[in-house]
Amino acid sequence: MKRLEGKIALVTGGSRGIGAGIVKRLANEGAHVALTYAKSPDRANAVAEEAKSSGVRALAIEADSAEADSVVAAVDRTVRELGGLDVLVNNAGVLSLGPIDEFTLSEFDRTFAVNVRAVFVATQAAVRHMKSGGRVINISSCNADRMPFPGGAVYAMSKSALTGLVKGLARDLGQRGITINNVLPGPIDTDMNPANGPAAATLVKLMAVPRYGTADEVAAMVAYLAGPEAACVTGADLLIDGGFSA
Repeated sequence: MKRLEGKIALVTGGSRGIGAGIVKRLANEGAHVALTYAKSPDRANAVAEEAKSSGVRALAIEADSAEADSVVAAVDRTVRELGGLDVLVNNAGVLSLGPIDEFTLSEFDRTFAVNVRAVFVATQAAVRHMKSGGRVINISSCNADRMPFPGGAVYAMSKSALTGLVKGLARDLGQRGITINNVLPGPIDTDMNPANGPAAATLVKLMAVPRYGTADEVAAMVAYLAGPEAACVTGADLLIDGGFSA
């Protein structure tokens, strides 16, 4: 039985890595899925085509999450072309690292535009279309809880901001039957942070389970939160980090 049969989902930043894994899992659960991408239309369209192989409709939308109007337009197009919106997954994110005395204001502004403002803008636009049973799921980071190396202060701050946003919005949306939660991945094997990359040995030493997670494992947690069994889960930060934060 497909738990998301007939639901409509939008995944921002869904053309690769964790986002692509989420798109495919939601489609496999029966949801029609739209995904946004900022670059690489061929890759985004390939993910959409793979989603369609599950027997659902899928749509790739070019949208820069740093631009608020672009984010709203992606929500509106999803509703218009797929017929509504039940699940929003705010996955798009950027990572800029550097010491505080060298970190530029433009890097700071882009980090918050994508990692925080876009989440607010997409959520605000999406909930206008959601009925009771709607789901908002943000892909945060275990670095919201723990930043074990120098240079990550701004990234960690941007992700920890989502905790406050979700706790507040859980109160706003709960009476409408809409839930909102954060998923906090640890080191996940993607092309941006491969399990055989230069940082892997150091990161694995910080974990209780000594291996990287997979995009499919994160997608499984997202699928749970999107489904009917998670109707009483809201305002939560759910770690999937192999004990990185333990």
